[in-house]
Amino acid sequence: MDNTVVKLISNAKEIESLAIFSIEKSTSLDDLEQIRVINLGKSGSITTILKKIATISSESKNAFGKELNIIKNNIKAALDTKKIMLEQQHEQNILAKQTLDITLPGVNPAHGTYHPVSMVIEDLKQIFASYGFSSVTGSEIEDDFHNFTALNISPLHPARDMHDTFYFSADRLLRTHTSPAQIHTMQAEHPPLRMISLGKVYRCDSDPTHSPMFHQLEGLVVSENANFLEMKALLDDFFKSFFEKDVAIRFRPSYFPFTEPSAEVDIKMPGSDNWLEVMGCGMVHPNVFKHVGIDSAKYTGYAFGVGIDRLAMLKYGIDDLRSFFENDIDFLKQF
Repeated sequence: MDNTVVKLISNAKEIESLAIFSIEKSTSLDDLEQIRVINLGKSGSITTILKKIATISSESKNAFGKELNIIKNNIKAALDTKKIMLEQQHEQNILAKQTLDITLPGVNPAHGTYHPVSMVIEDLKQIFASYGFSSVTGSEIEDDFHNFTALNISPLHPARDMHDTFYFSADRLLRTHTSPAQIHTMQAEHPPLRMISLGKVYRCDSDPTHSPMFHQLEGLVVSENANFLEMKALLDDFFKSFFEKDVAIRFRPSYFPFTEPSAEVDIKMPGSDNWLEVMGCGMVHPNVFKHVGIDSAKYTGYAFGVGIDRLAMLKYGIDDLRSFFENDIDFLKQF
């Protein structure tokens, strides 16, 4: 082996010794990577020496390459060993910081409760499901036809005024009741129908018993023999089931554009002398059937609507509707 090769190998061993010393003293993975690049990278010191094999005589190339590969592998092995050690130390440090002291007193995790309106909505769904009603929510953004025209509400009806309805444009609005879902259903399905539509509705109103956003349920039955007596029996059973009391009900003549005849429903709790107005109802107006393509000579129907928030107030003894929307934790914890 000529003197040049001996000198190169000697230099490489010195680099190896220094590299291994640096590896042993390193305290982070970043340090290791820097050592690797300095020694074994594309421009590293060992790589630079190894590239000089092209200038070495044929007789010395084999020995030179063998010695350089041994040095290179020694450095790489030292890097791998140290890397495993540092990774294990890192994991142990994390575990040490996350150690659970089982002698500490336990902490009860905070948990939420159902909102009273949500509870009532689930009660309503279950009760009407037992009567064979399907349930839909519909869209909260509607057009004029489904919200007004199809429900026989004339262009001059005060419910269309800006002070009652939130309009996006002349034809787009936030629904003022859940009845549009009934129109969509009657357009898409053929009688007989038994359904409830429930969800959020919007009107320009706000006081202790009214909110700009509130929840409503409306029911619809369409068949060849639907009648007022059947509706009365259904609603009588519904109120008894919902309040779990022998609630008395009465019907008073009223007017709604989409039903004829129409009635208001009052209830009276056991032991009380006061009647409370809770619901509107009636037989579906023939004009409504005309708008959705149902033959009013063959089919009849009845519909009813009730404020879900109003039912929640009566069931839980709440006297201010705004309590449902103020996010008072003490109030909500009662439920």
